[in-house]
Amino acid sequence: MKQFVSVRDVHDIDALVQKALAYKANPFSDKTLGLNKRIGCLFLNPSMRTRLSTQIAAQNLGMEAIVFNVGSEGWALEFEEEAIMSGTTVEHVKDAAPVFGKYFDILAIRTFPSLKNREDDYSELYIKQFIKYAGIPVVSLESSTLHPLQSLTDIITITETFKEQRRPKIVLSWAPHVKPLPQCVANSFSQWINAWGKADFVITHPEDYELNPEFTQGAQITHNQNEALKDADFVYVKNWSTYNDYGKIYESDPKWMLTNKKLELTNQAKVMHCLPVRRNVELSDEILDGPNSIVTLEASNRVWAAQAVLAEILSPHPLKG
Repeated sequence: MKQFVSVRDVHDIDALVQKALAYKANPFSDKTLGLNKRIGCLFLNPSMRTRLSTQIAAQNLGMEAIVFNVGSEGWALEFEEEAIMSGTTVEHVKDAAPVFGKYFDILAIRTFPSLKNREDDYSELYIKQFIKYAGIPVVSLESSTLHPLQSLTDIITITETFKEQRRPKIVLSWAPHVKPLPQCVANSFSQWINAWGKADFVITHPEDYELNPEFTQGAQITHNQNEALKDADFVYVKNWSTYNDYGKIYESDPKWMLTNKKLELTNQAKVMHCLPVRRNVELSDEILDGPNSIVTLEASNRVWAAQAVLAEILSPHPLKG
């Protein structure tokens, strides 16, 4: 694996999932794989689980992890080519990224969309510029449009908890929120579940909340949440803002919040969320604190997803698809 920014970088999803679960069973089985190696974790926006789990994963492999908050601890970076830097940016990524490439063996980047200009956000300029100029493998810790480590984690969690000899039904359900959120997690989850190809996948959301078809193609899409929830084995709850009229909130109807009453329509579905979650807005207390919630398990699996990815990049004998 030369880099990890989307599902397209993975040769065999199931093999990577099994590698992650093997690390969960034996975290230090490859504790010298990253010996004398460094990973630089660059954050252009805040993080908690992604930041901590990636550091732990690197340490489990013997790597040194160095975290740098670009916005608050370093110079403001310019990413546009041929920019006339007479504004607030101080250093161009063309100058910064090659230096990072000398300091580190792997560079992990977390960026975030502006939710103001769809063309700019979906160009993925920031992470592409790091890939172009760093000269070392780049791992996405979330980008403007995708969150691949989260999605790998989600499939790990589904694989770990679903033991029936049939295809699970997985529902991605939009949820209300108090502010516009990116489409990253929803895009990425859709992309990975469709690429995995081992589930019946349904996406449900209000009208006008369609995601980019590039990521949802292959899923059944409905505006009827109750219809979508029928016989579901997993319900992944997530808010996202509008894609077509970009970055807007048209409604925050509390009727879309998942409750135990709605779960009665499912096959005792396990409920997932990437966290952080707005309690009693996105998800009710009764769900989050109840037996159907696997959000804590899901979050804990972030370590093993990151460890499997880092090991693949470091390994002289990576998985073959």
